[in-house]
Amino acid sequence: MPDETAPSGSVWQARQVYGMAVVCLLVGLAIGYLFRGSQSSVPPVPQASVTRPAAIAGAMGQLPGLEQMKLMADKKAEPLLAKLKSDPNNSGLLLQVGNIYKATHQFKDAIGYYDRALKADSKNILARNEMASCLYYTGDVDGALAQLEQSIKDDPKNADALFNLGVIKFDAKKDAKGAVAAWQQLLKSNPELDSHKKAEVRKAIAGASKG
Repeated sequence: MPDETAPSGSVWQARQVYGMAVVCLLVGLAIGYLFRGSQSSVPPVPQASVTRPAAIAGAMGQLPGLEQMKLMADKKAEPLLAKLKSDPNNSGLLLQVGNIYKATHQFKDAIGYYDRALKADSKNILARNEMASCLYYTGDVDGALAQLEQSIKDDPKNADALFNLGVIKFDAKKDAKGAVAAWQQLLKSNPELDSHKKAEVRKAIAGASKG
């Protein structure tokens, strides 16, 4: 449950995330995770280096508030931020910092670092896809779609961008036809996908087609 004492923007932000979880259950997919990293040479932040809210919840018996997660993110980001002082335009480092803030639901902070990563390297598609997810979580649907469309323009086969484009069209725009088209394009342009991922996309197509 979101912390009712937190600023209204933070509470709304948390509610958006939880609402998205419901959508993911409906289509059988989770935005930004099924295909992450498959189309980029920039390594994501190692799993062990990010304290995930779910892991914290299991240890503490409850989900920490956004302010607590912000403190954890700041702590985790310290070594990378120190490196950025001497290399401020390192797109890979900026991406990793953004990933830390995204993992702890500090989406506006994450957007800032992804934006810097893209200014340093406009072809950093992984950063652009992650930024799109964060924009969506903060309520900027059109901004998220614009970023994903740019990713697809730069890399028409990008599975992550096509997948997320379908999720956002299905949920936010109520555009089942557009979602199905994106997912069908994903399958057509990525025949090398493993059977599990193909099955998940087909499941999403079937779910959206019923609507």
